[in-house]
Amino acid sequence: MKKAIVVGATSGIGRGLAKILAENDYLVGITGRRSELLERLRNENPGRFIVSSFDLVGADDVPFNLDKLVLELGGLDLLIISSGTGDLNEKLDFETEKRTIDLNVTGFTAVCDWSYNYFEKQKYGQLVGITSLAGLRGGRSAPSYNATKSYQISYLEGLRQKAEKSGLPISITDIRPGFVDTEMAKGEGLFWISGVKKAVRQMYRAIEKKRKIVYVTKRWRLIAVMMRILPDWIYNKI
Repeated sequence: MKKAIVVGATSGIGRGLAKILAENDYLVGITGRRSELLERLRNENPGRFIVSSFDLVGADDVPFNLDKLVLELGGLDLLIISSGTGDLNEKLDFETEKRTIDLNVTGFTAVCDWSYNYFEKQKYGQLVGITSLAGLRGGRSAPSYNATKSYQISYLEGLRQKAEKSGLPISITDIRPGFVDTEMAKGEGLFWISGVKKAVRQMYRAIEKKRKIVYVTKRWRLIAVMMRILPDWIYNKI
C-alpha cells in the first residue's frame, strides 16, 4: 500500500484529494488546524486515514510533526500541499497580508524543504503543490495572494531543477487551479467555476502521471496563455 500525506485536508481540494487517494489504495496522513474536521474525514473511511492536527503558521514544529506522521504511516511516497489562504484586501490591511504570507510562503516553504530532504534521503518520492493560476500575474484585489502563489510556482520550479540535476526519481508537480467551488473562491462574477469532485479527479490523474505543471480544469490553460501575453495596459484595466 502506498503512503501519502495531504497537508490541508480539512476542506475543499485537500479533503477531496485525501478521499480519492484513500479510495485508490493509499494510506493517507491528513493534517490541518481543525481537528474535528480531520476526525470526521477519518470516520468516513476508517483504516485509511491517520490524523495529525497542526498549524503551518510559525513553521517551527513542521519538521517534528511530519517526522512523527511518517513514522505512523510507515513511510512516504507522496506529499501534497493543499494548505493555503487568501482574502480580498483592497484597503491593504497589513494583518491580512501578513496572515497570507505566513501560511503561503513560510509554512509552504517549511513543508517543501522537509519533503524534498526526505525524498532525497530515500532516493525517490513525489511532492505536489496546489498553487494557483493567480500566481502568473499580480492582482489588485488580493496582492499578497497573487504574490505568494507566484512564490510557490517559482519555488517548485527550483526544486524541480534540483531534482532533475540530482538524477533521482523525485517528481515535483505544480497544480494551478482556476476557480474551484471552495471557501477560497472569493469575489463576484466568477466564471468557469468547477465543482470540487471534477477538479480533484483531474488533479489525481495528473498526480498519478507525475505531470510537472497542470491547469485545472483543463480549459484554464487557455487563460494562462492569455495572461502571460496580455500587455500591461490591457491587463491593468481588467
